[in-house]
Amino acid sequence: MSVIDVKVPDIGGFDDVPVIEILVKVGDSVQAEESLLTLESDKATMEVPAPQAGTIKEILVKVGDKISEGTLIVRLESAEAGGSSAAAPATSNTPVEAKPETIEQKAAPAASAIASSAPATSSPSVSSPAGSSSLPAHSQSTAVNSAVLLDFSGVHASPSVRRFSRELGVDLRQVSGSAPKGRITKEDVTAFVKTRLSASPSASAVAQGSGVGLDLLPWPKVDFAKFGAVEVQPLSRIKKISGANLWRNWVMIPHVTQFDDADITDLEAFRVQINQEQAKQGTKLTMLAFLMKACVAALKKFPEFNSSLDGDQLVLKKYYHIGFAADTPQGLVVPVIRDADQKGVAQLAKEMGEMAAQARDGKLKPTDMQGGTFTISSLGGIGGTAFTPIVNAPEVAILGVSRSQTKPVWDGKQFQPRLMLPLSLSYDHRVVDGASGARFASYIATVLADYRRILL
Repeated sequence: MSVIDVKVPDIGGFDDVPVIEILVKVGDSVQAEESLLTLESDKATMEVPAPQAGTIKEILVKVGDKISEGTLIVRLESAEAGGSSAAAPATSNTPVEAKPETIEQKAAPAASAIASSAPATSSPSVSSPAGSSSLPAHSQSTAVNSAVLLDFSGVHASPSVRRFSRELGVDLRQVSGSAPKGRITKEDVTAFVKTRLSASPSASAVAQGSGVGLDLLPWPKVDFAKFGAVEVQPLSRIKKISGANLWRNWVMIPHVTQFDDADITDLEAFRVQINQEQAKQGTKLTMLAFLMKACVAALKKFPEFNSSLDGDQLVLKKYYHIGFAADTPQGLVVPVIRDADQKGVAQLAKEMGEMAAQARDGKLKPTDMQGGTFTISSLGGIGGTAFTPIVNAPEVAILGVSRSQTKPVWDGKQFQPRLMLPLSLSYDHRVVDGASGARFASYIATVLADYRRILL
């Protein structure tokens, strides 16, 4: 037997992150990678995993404590042969499993649904400030959070449960406690939210919709098994996380997609030639690396595409961190290549290959997926002619790429066979107008057709 000190690993550079939930207790047996506690920064919720199997001997933090990388949180009694406390520092390299959805993202739809389904005679769950109905859609999550100023005096609930309820916009006076003496637990709050979300809105509630919320009918509940054989599979953790973010982005961002074709006949011939010449050195250039460099050139020429909305202000970024969608068995993730403007095509291809392999193995750290200014989603290796990629907030644009095809192209005298690459550029219409979107896509196509233009 040996006792291992478990410390907070790399959590993406965040400091003083509050503990919102302890998932184990002294005496519990845990397996390797089993979650010990949950942290919540202002950007994400993260779980700290056990570095190896063992028994919880001592818990050194409590809910509400603020901790950072390297903070001692648990002492774990390990039965593994050869284990010793000297191995403790290695635990700091264990990646934290990040859930990149913030409480603000969860609070807005939940609070909206609770408010719209609450009976007219009950106390409102969320008190909206005057004039909030005139707010634009993208401001609603902020408006909801700032409006949740409920009086919970006389309610029997812990501070963490009170905070949890405020974040979801739940009035604890309407929640029945299941714990001794009527104490309200986090599970009671969750059950209350689920009940309100599943309740059918009254006709008057729908009719009196603010025009800002969606005011949708509840999702249909169907017993699929009565129609034939079914198989139920749980969504992967990545799909649960990305699904919530994609839903928010699609609903809150007014998307426009611009389609174009790039003639990559000469560029592809050059790429193949270089790969043949450098085969012994192991160099392998990918079309995606050339495309990333072309996107950087376009972002410099059209800086509004390398920006983010912050209320009524536009934040123009002077750095170029390009994300690329990576397909993994667990779902889609977006690693970020930093400072792509300072790297050559060969280095970009090498880094993308390494990060894609880490993504497939589930070894990406939260910091590997942060800070992106623009995203490329390539389906060229699979197929298709065009698609509508969803903007990856807080970015304002994303470029989709489909499989290249040889097509007849008129050169002014006759049709010539040319290798054409379909481009699908989606952008936030609040920031980018249609003319700029067309110019951006056209410029990328021009650069890919004659890569010498990237030097201008």
